[in-house]
Amino acid sequence: MIRLLIFVVLVLALGFGFAWLADRPGDLFIVWQDRRIEMSLMTAVTVIASLIAAIMISWWLVRTIIYSPRAVSRYFRASKRDRGYQALSTGLLAAGAGDAAMARKMNKRTKGLLNADQEPLIHLLDVQAALIEGRHEEARKLFEAMAKDPETRLLGLRGLYLEAQRQGADDAAQHYAETAAEQAPQLPWAASAALSYRTREGKWNEALSLLDKQRHAGTVEAAVADRTKAVLLTARARDHSDSDPSMARDDALAALKLAPAFSPAVIVATKALLRQDNLRKAAKILETAWKANPHPDIAEAYVRARIGDTAADRLKRAERLEKLKPLNPHSLEAVARAALDAHRFDLAREKAEAAARMQPCEGIYLLLADIEEAETGDQGRVRHWLSQAVRAPRDPAWTADGYVSETWEPVSPVTGKLDAFEWKVPVEQLAGPSLDNQPPEQGFERAIATLPPVRIQEKPAPAPAPVAVASVAPAPAASAAETKAAAPKPAAAPVARVQDAPAPPPAAEPDKAPEMEPKPDQKAQADSRPIAAKPMEAKPVEAKPVDLKPVEAKPVEEKSDAKKDDAVVQRVLIASNTIKAPEGRSGTGKEDQTAQQAVESLDKAKTINASEPVDPEAEARAREEAFLTHRPDDPGIDVNAEPEKPGRFRLF
Repeated sequence: MIRLLIFVVLVLALGFGFAWLADRPGDLFIVWQDRRIEMSLMTAVTVIASLIAAIMISWWLVRTIIYSPRAVSRYFRASKRDRGYQALSTGLLAAGAGDAAMARKMNKRTKGLLNADQEPLIHLLDVQAALIEGRHEEARKLFEAMAKDPETRLLGLRGLYLEAQRQGADDAAQHYAETAAEQAPQLPWAASAALSYRTREGKWNEALSLLDKQRHAGTVEAAVADRTKAVLLTARARDHSDSDPSMARDDALAALKLAPAFSPAVIVATKALLRQDNLRKAAKILETAWKANPHPDIAEAYVRARIGDTAADRLKRAERLEKLKPLNPHSLEAVARAALDAHRFDLAREKAEAAARMQPCEGIYLLLADIEEAETGDQGRVRHWLSQAVRAPRDPAWTADGYVSETWEPVSPVTGKLDAFEWKVPVEQLAGPSLDNQPPEQGFERAIATLPPVRIQEKPAPAPAPVAVASVAPAPAASAAETKAAAPKPAAAPVARVQDAPAPPPAAEPDKAPEMEPKPDQKAQADSRPIAAKPMEAKPVEAKPVDLKPVEAKPVEEKSDAKKDDAVVQRVLIASNTIKAPEGRSGTGKEDQTAQQAVESLDKAKTINASEPVDPEAEARAREEAFLTHRPDDPGIDVNAEPEKPGRFRLF
């Protein structure tokens, strides 16, 4: 463009000059070797200009002829270079599109047209073609060669870092990222990777140094840098909270200057100040943070800031938080929990219900269940609140990458990302169709409406005292005269007045009264006697205590001594069968002893009055088989069984 302007200016100047000469005519005389040449001024100027033009054209022709070989070579070289760059551009586009065949073809053409030492992009195309075709080992070698070249060092380091990450070699990836970050801290990928590795290993000082380099290089924004630095300072303060409270306090306060509403920094600073017995400053920091961002951890730290406070003192501190941030669900919940500890159940219920109306969640319903358990103990109402907690939204928690932690952590345990934890409701699953299509606030109102009334618990009746079964002493052998004298008297005395035998040794409580059925000859003999108390069949009875009533008996006629003794024994057996065992026990012990003693008394009486001698052992075995038969569910004692070894634990 400039040349064109210069040419136009020259043409205009020549035209202006010739016009000026034409307006001023004149003659030019030249005398040379006795010759005189005369011409006009215009002709002379034209001849001079033509001569100059001819000289210039001649010089150009001569110069072109001399430099023509070099020009031809330069032309062909430029054409080849242009075709090489065209192939390189096509190959890079094919590699980006994933066309391995085209990338490989263009790579070969580029290497034939361009010199790889003079064009670094050829190495990049070669690496991209190898990666597309899956030749990772060859690609790694090419990246290592590029890392040795100062011009392509950063590109080679990035390639090696990506390959190490692909193979899961974290140590190698960390090495390449650290090297790239030291040489070029302005690289975002190198700085972020190196910062992630340093924070994952807890190297907070090195991470802070790298962050300062990034900030000076201008690769991160000021707000992002302040937030990241606050997180790093809080993490370092938390690590030194036990060993160096002063350093922890300074780091936490510096973090609060960068992020005033950062609750983990507030908690760490408060703990460090409380270790130094600076309660006033710690309370001031907690109150300031509570006004800016109410958090349950801040409320817990404020309520329990002073060791040794009573429940009433903690309630006052919770009410102080409510005054600082009124009409806030976290404030109401803090007061409700403190009131529950102080046994102020009315206040606790009032604040908990108010918090549930504002922001119903699982923790509020569980708190209501605790209040119900402590105040009324009504399990029905407790289960009602627990069922509401199951359907309520979950409480917010520290969450990062799907991982829920009880406390704040600076680094995500899943991905290693810095400042990944957020205080929010954990996401469990995708939202599905709602069952009742009601907002949580209306759900709480419905829970209040369906709350069952408090059930008045009746005091349980005292358990009846077990009735002791009187043991019957064996009937003594009496003379015939004594028996006749005692026969006319009515047998109206209760069984309890029978003379007791010496108390047997303590045994296990009886299970159930055995069913005792006399032999047929005894039934006939008992039926022939005119006794008012008819013999009853022993049946299993309910385990309820009953009053012992005396068995009424009418006077009996004089009969033989053996029959009288049988009648007495029969009445004793009836009375012993009538007595029922206490609740939860079955009669097998004392009743069996009573029946055994009655049979022995009968045997003695019959032995004395018998006219014919009878084998006492045979008759005793017969009576024992009649009255002391084994129960259907009692297998008895196995004579052939081996003796048991004494064990460590025994049932009886």
